[in-house]
Amino acid sequence: MDDDILEQYRREAAAAMEVEANKRIAETSDSENDEILRNKSLHDVDDLVPSLLARLGPVRAALDGHGGGIAVTSQETLESGLSLVLDLTGACLSCGAAPGTLQGVKDDLENDEEILKVSFCSTLLDTFDDLGREFILAHGKVDFV
Repeated sequence: MDDDILEQYRREAAAAMEVEANKRIAETSDSENDEILRNKSLHDVDDLVPSLLARLGPVRAALDGHGGGIAVTSQETLESGLSLVLDLTGACLSCGAAPGTLQGVKDDLENDEEILKVSFCSTLLDTFDDLGREFILAHGKVDFV
């Protein structure tokens, strides 16, 4: 029974966070342009970053709301999709929530049919303190190259 209650609270909290994230994203972005970018092939855009941001879910609220962003440091086009190496920009570099942000970005983008793999620039590891670096390497479920 305790597990059922915990699961119910987890679902309710997740739903509330998604509603709040979507509200914040709507306040800071152009929803019509985002829809156009989501429907456009990544192979047909000159600048990947706006198209990648448009493909993010709730993690975008954290990026937008905290003065951060993403940058593409390298990309490779493979038969099965794009392989991207990303970097965080702005305030995200010094944020204690960056490990969760990285995981959210990776998960959201890898759900896109055109994106095969998302890795992160290894220089990001230098922005974390020892504890943060140890945590992200042990539990982050993200790759650094």
